[in-house]
Amino acid sequence: MNPEKKVKTWLPLWIGVSIAIGILIGSLYSKFGSTGKVVGTGKIDAVLNYIDRSYVDTINMRQLVEEALPKIVQELDPHSAYISAQEMKRVNEDLEGHFSGIGVSFYVLKDTIVVTSIVPGGPSEAAGIRQWDRIINVNDTSIAGQKITNADVLRKLRGEKGSEVKLGIKRESQYGLVDITVTRGDIPMNSVQAAYMQTDEIGYIKVGTFGFNTFSEFISALSKLKSQGAQSFVIDLRGNSGGSLEIVVAMVNEFLNKGDLIVYADGRNFPRQDSYANGSGTSKNDDVVVLIDELSASASEIFAGAIQDHDRGLVIGRRSFGKGSVQSQRSFPDGSAVRLTVARYFTPSGRSIQRKYEKGKYDEYEMEAINRYLQGDYINTDTSVTLVPFKTDGGRIVYGGDGIMPDVFVPRDTTGINSYYNSLVNRDFVQEYAMTYSDIYKQKLSGFQSAEELVRYLFKQPLLLNLVSFADNRGIRPRPYYIEESRKLFERQMISYIVRNFFGEDGFYSVYLQDDILMKKAVNFIEKGLTKPEAVIQEKYKTPALS
Repeated sequence: MNPEKKVKTWLPLWIGVSIAIGILIGSLYSKFGSTGKVVGTGKIDAVLNYIDRSYVDTINMRQLVEEALPKIVQELDPHSAYISAQEMKRVNEDLEGHFSGIGVSFYVLKDTIVVTSIVPGGPSEAAGIRQWDRIINVNDTSIAGQKITNADVLRKLRGEKGSEVKLGIKRESQYGLVDITVTRGDIPMNSVQAAYMQTDEIGYIKVGTFGFNTFSEFISALSKLKSQGAQSFVIDLRGNSGGSLEIVVAMVNEFLNKGDLIVYADGRNFPRQDSYANGSGTSKNDDVVVLIDELSASASEIFAGAIQDHDRGLVIGRRSFGKGSVQSQRSFPDGSAVRLTVARYFTPSGRSIQRKYEKGKYDEYEMEAINRYLQGDYINTDTSVTLVPFKTDGGRIVYGGDGIMPDVFVPRDTTGINSYYNSLVNRDFVQEYAMTYSDIYKQKLSGFQSAEELVRYLFKQPLLLNLVSFADNRGIRPRPYYIEESRKLFERQMISYIVRNFFGEDGFYSVYLQDDILMKKAVNFIEKGLTKPEAVIQEKYKTPALS
């Protein structure tokens, strides 16, 4: 390549990287302070002035910095990140537990938005939107039949609080379209996804994330279940990627005694910070089982680790993800932010939650879950050889340095999973058929008084036969042996999806988890009085089927 051409090609990138480094260093030092002199800031200023006066072409410096910053920050470790203003808005919505929108749940059925539920007291309910309405137009623009995606729908229906959106509604009972204007408002995002009685004395709580509203939702769930007779609890953190430290500390506090260490953070320039239980918890004497899997991360691991280290209850499932790094955030005026890893989290026994990573090999780090699957971690036992032994309050050996290892390992259930099943699930045919069935028979199905009553009715219907025909019409030919092998999976999933449309998330999970191995194991241990890890160890040699 011609040297002059080479310089012209790479000069904008060099300039962008130099400026990005300068902005990042200056911002971080202004946030966290420094006793030393920031090296190179004079050069950065000189380069900026030089570009402004002399560069041959006009350069969009803002765009250059936006493109360079993510690459610089992500090279530090897997969890340090530059977050754009647009992405930061979504992240804040997840943590704050609300967003601004119209307050409906929906499903895109045959390229048409079908309203499946209405947020009580929300903007859509106030405007007169009903369940099963079809949204045909948004602001006088047709969106039906346009192969619209869920992301497209969210972009059109969400917006600034107080703004209006005009919807063209097709309603079964009326001719033509009904125009309804909805004023957007704050819509809650429930992070406690379900709370119901699994048995007469065991309550189940599914926690999807640890957002700013999660603690209040969690306390409400505990209170509701106790009023229904719950004396023991199954806390399901499977698939929970984490969230707020303050919230998870408050939630674990409900189960621990005063003075119990919950978690501590420590780093090179980050003085150790300890979080302790204050003794005000409402469930200090209730039996508790925590469910985790390979996608349980961060705050989920703090919760499980504290319960485990104090021998407070059982942790059941598979080794967790292993994200135990502390990020400090520096926000910029345009709404973007840098999250920089400044410390690591440790469980009460001193275990580091963070799994190991090699600098620059972050693709391998992100592929860890798949690699563990290929190694057989989820089906046989955990193959990790890097775990370090620690001791709990009671002297039990637990392992750290690579996520949280459960007290009771339960392999991933692959019963009924075959190529035919995967073909239908991957193309979303099971849920699509469940929605189609719910829509066709909504008048009858809405007449049932309880989820249990509806489930009994649905199990008598030829749902599987109809699903197979549904898939056949869309190009997946029937395979009788595989269909029979997957029968229970198909029926359970279809029925749970249908029940969700009429009895919400509690109804969905109560059906979906009926054959769940981890749930059965948790109930078994609680009913046999084996929620203390020492009891499980002793019982293991008497009744191997429990382990």
